[in-house]
Amino acid sequence: MRLVGLDRELSELSELLHACARGEGGGAAVIGGAIGCGKTELLTTLKNKASAEGFLVLGAVGSWAERRSPGSVLKQLLRSAGAPPGAAALLDSVCRTRGACAEETGDVLQTLDAATTDALHQLRAEVVRAAEEVPVLLCVDDVQFTDPLSLHWLLQLIRQLREARVVLALTECPLSRPAHPQLHAELLRQPNYLGLTLGTLSPDLVATLLARHLGTAPARNFADRCHSVSGGNPLLVRALLEDSRHVDGAATPVVGDTYGDTLVSCLHGGRPTLLRLTQALAVLDGDIRAPGLLARLTGQETAAVVRGTRALETAGFLDGIRLRHPVAAQAVLEGLSAAERTALHREAAVLCYEEGVAATRTARHLRACAGEGNGSWPWAVPVLREAAERHLNANRVADAHSCLEAALRFGADDGERVALRALLASTAWMLNPSISAPHLGELGVALSDGRLPVRHALMLAKYLLWHGRFDEAVRAVAQMDDLDEHADPGSAAEVRATWELLSVTYPVVVAPARGGPVSDDPRTLGAMALSSVLAHGPSEAAVADAETAMRAMRLGKHTQEWLMCAVAALSFADRPDAAASWCDHWLEEARARQVPLWAAEFASLRAGIALRQGDLVRARTLAEAALAQVPADSWGVCIGGPLANLVQAATDTGDFAAAAEYLAQPVPDGMFSSRFGLYYLHARGCYHMETGRPYAALDDFTRCGELMMRWGFDQPALVPWRSSAARAHLALSDMPSARELATEQAELAGEGLSRARGVSLRVLAATSGPADRAGLLADAVDNFRSCGDRFQLSGALAELGRTHALLGQPSRARGALDEADLLARECGGGTPSPEPGPGSLAAAAGGNALDRLSRAERRVVALAAHGRTNKEIAEKLNVTVSTVEQHLTKVFRKLGIRTRRELPEKYFLEAAAR
Repeated sequence: MRLVGLDRELSELSELLHACARGEGGGAAVIGGAIGCGKTELLTTLKNKASAEGFLVLGAVGSWAERRSPGSVLKQLLRSAGAPPGAAALLDSVCRTRGACAEETGDVLQTLDAATTDALHQLRAEVVRAAEEVPVLLCVDDVQFTDPLSLHWLLQLIRQLREARVVLALTECPLSRPAHPQLHAELLRQPNYLGLTLGTLSPDLVATLLARHLGTAPARNFADRCHSVSGGNPLLVRALLEDSRHVDGAATPVVGDTYGDTLVSCLHGGRPTLLRLTQALAVLDGDIRAPGLLARLTGQETAAVVRGTRALETAGFLDGIRLRHPVAAQAVLEGLSAAERTALHREAAVLCYEEGVAATRTARHLRACAGEGNGSWPWAVPVLREAAERHLNANRVADAHSCLEAALRFGADDGERVALRALLASTAWMLNPSISAPHLGELGVALSDGRLPVRHALMLAKYLLWHGRFDEAVRAVAQMDDLDEHADPGSAAEVRATWELLSVTYPVVVAPARGGPVSDDPRTLGAMALSSVLAHGPSEAAVADAETAMRAMRLGKHTQEWLMCAVAALSFADRPDAAASWCDHWLEEARARQVPLWAAEFASLRAGIALRQGDLVRARTLAEAALAQVPADSWGVCIGGPLANLVQAATDTGDFAAAAEYLAQPVPDGMFSSRFGLYYLHARGCYHMETGRPYAALDDFTRCGELMMRWGFDQPALVPWRSSAARAHLALSDMPSARELATEQAELAGEGLSRARGVSLRVLAATSGPADRAGLLADAVDNFRSCGDRFQLSGALAELGRTHALLGQPSRARGALDEADLLARECGGGTPSPEPGPGSLAAAAGGNALDRLSRAERRVVALAAHGRTNKEIAEKLNVTVSTVEQHLTKVFRKLGIRTRRELPEKYFLEAAAR
């Protein structure tokens, strides 16, 4: 890859070569600059150029590991290809004589003995003599690591550069000051001395480098991001290109292993103190900035830390006092053992605490060294608890959970331990209810001992109930009566709200809330709104309380459940549009806060609202998202909610195979002792109905009703079990029972427009003659239009259209049927099945509705009504089985049916097929 932004520097270096070749004497150049900024690349380009112009090129590379090895650089130079003959042998003699006696003392070179000095003069003379025949370019990369013996030789050579045809080119990466002051002093005396300092690339030069690699100009944001992550360091830019080789210039650059490995390689090529400093900075991540404190952490002098930090900044590795990207920090820290990393965090924690660094920053280090024999730090647990609270306030639940775990590992006393365990169970709950289970035993013991406040006791009861541990929950609830309830108003309101929620969710265990004045706390309002709708049915007061509660709250740890209550109250009160709007808002907030359980619960709640709106596709998508966010085995008894939504949506869209798979998932027995079991029973019953098993369906619907009546919230707005059971009776030709149940539900629903009343009227219509049926269905249509259930509306319209057809009203029939078809397509499913039974429109679909069938379709459907298989029909009509299937599909769509059992009576079809 060609150099970028170094044209001037290369031109000046080339002029040194040209002057030497013209016989104008030798010269010297020092190429300085930060790590990875192109010094070696520029030197390599110069060597290639010199070689092409006839120079003898001798090269060497300094190394930190060999900086005290006598003659390590000189050996490389004089053993290069083309080196003066005899130089290598003479050098070996010098090194054997010298041994290891020539060493540095700081930056001062020791005086050499006469024999060694004379031998070095001879070696220098060999090079000068060789230069008389051909000019020489002598290069040393990383001259700061040159050993003392080689440095003596270089100094001798520099003093003779005026007369010799030798160009000396050195690269150096100093830490703010020259590594060898004597060397620089000699160089500055030379007339043909060139000092160059390379820096990082500007954003425009980074774009140029990218364009040369990509073959086209990169997108501006790609180039800017590369500059930001690399700090303009050319080596890191190229590493980003390597990591991003599978993306084009318009995408975001990938920061991967090549980037991290390149940065670490640069550090390993320098002084170990620089690597140690970088590791400390990676651990601190900006928590401490003072050089003196960094010196304490690294065991270095403050001046060395200042120089090292400046070198890292100059190289573009740092953004302020932090490494520019987490990948860089991770790569740097991988070089530390677990014990070394823990030790760094331990020292960092102490420094952060002593310097008053924010609790969340100090806690990060405490978490990394918790349980490592630090029990003598009495300040650790308070810091971790404060950090956990701050993380919770900022909705960083995972960080809060980690802080609380660390606090327990630091050996909190018994009093602290109960409170910490309760908080830990709460944060675990928000992440995944399953991981809260191990903490419940200790909290149960604390409750028995009277050490658990009532607020935490209710929380414990809620968690036990979720996990289906009803016996333990019963004991927990019973013991709460013995606890001190004289709490502050805020705590008392939360206790009342929690009790309300548990009583309508787990009525088997928790009795209705005890009497007393209801506070205007929004949490209590939200819980009471739901309790009121379930116990007494929809009301304007409950709707107003629910919306008032939501307007007064923001989503957080202490409000999420009550927001769920308020949204559910709106949904059950036949306010699906308002419920959907609020729920969409809270779902978006939950996802932004990255609290898995909140996002899952709001998604499941929104799926149920979508079903009530007739939006079947969205309902299924949301329910699947809820189970993707929190696995099914972590939902406990509440799994009935998302599973019921999935079963109902799949059933209503005719995807019976998927519905069967959802129903095959194991569910805990305790689910049927919770409100969520009602949803599951009803959805399973609907599946049984649609798949031709009315007895099984009736069992589910009846059991659902028995539970609702026993628990005291027998409201069709919650689950319309009576109308569903009535449909099962219709399928079993039990007209009186069907009419009785549908009438009861209509009376419970009241005279106002509601979804429950619409469903009731639709079933009553199926038990009535054509004349009465039309009026009942028209009323049902009005109810469904009012409540916004497009799926039920499409079914009612389809049945109304068939009724008009039976009554000889083709234009009205066509209008209703066309709207039903349109709505069914918008909902994502077929038209809801006609109500079964002798008086249903499955029979009436004969009549004028058959005018919409072609003659071929009538012949096929007539044979199907006789119970013939597709193969038998194909043989009878001399067509293919595929043709039969296509005809039946079209017939089912035109008649608004989905299965053969819904075909009109065969005598209608036989007449139509003639």
